[in-house]
Amino acid sequence: MTTILLTGASRGIGAAALAALEARGCRVIGQATRASESLLAADFAEPQAPQVLWETALAQAGGAIDVLVNNAGLFAENPLDGSDIAWLDGWEDTVRINLTAAAQLSRFAVRHWQDRGTGGRIVHVASRAGHRGDSPAHWHYAAAKGGMLALHKTIARQYAAQGILSYAIAPGFTDTGMAGDYLASRGGPALLADIPLGRVATPEEIATIIVFCALDAPPSMTGATLDANGASYVR
Repeated sequence: MTTILLTGASRGIGAAALAALEARGCRVIGQATRASESLLAADFAEPQAPQVLWETALAQAGGAIDVLVNNAGLFAENPLDGSDIAWLDGWEDTVRINLTAAAQLSRFAVRHWQDRGTGGRIVHVASRAGHRGDSPAHWHYAAAKGGMLALHKTIARQYAAQGILSYAIAPGFTDTGMAGDYLASRGGPALLADIPLGRVATPEEIATIIVFCALDAPPSMTGATLDANGASYVR
């Protein structure tokens, strides 16, 4: 049985991925900011939270985790004309949650697989914003997701020979509460004019790609970034 640590598992893409992975027979250890009966609590705004989560998940898994899915994220406005302190706080919170925590967990995962002498997989849920940028109030989000893509490429290039594989997904707007707030703030349906498909992605669509990367993608695909944005950004 494949054991997977999935962050951001309480709603949206994460909840859909949790259900889809379990349907494939995986054992999924999910994380959320607040604990529930089935999810471990870890507030990634706290620097030590990723390490505590990794150690707790590893103990729960019996000492072996096969796949890490970095899905947790924060998408909050950070207006350019806010106070200097508020802007910096917003920047640091978003980068810590969206990038630094993912890097910490990836490091623990890579070292775990090196120590065990086994391969493993990391799936990074990044964003279209990491390629094309975002709004004036979301510099921090775009920068963090761009950093995640660079992190992913580095892991893929440096550890493939050890069977440690890295895949990234770059969704555009997805029908989650997080993206819904943004769509409303940007005029709702008018924003869809930028998406040739005419609609945003569903969480289940992104979950399908997560399952593919976690379980089915061939090793030769390591380093790849899969776009899912309705052709709003093509490269």
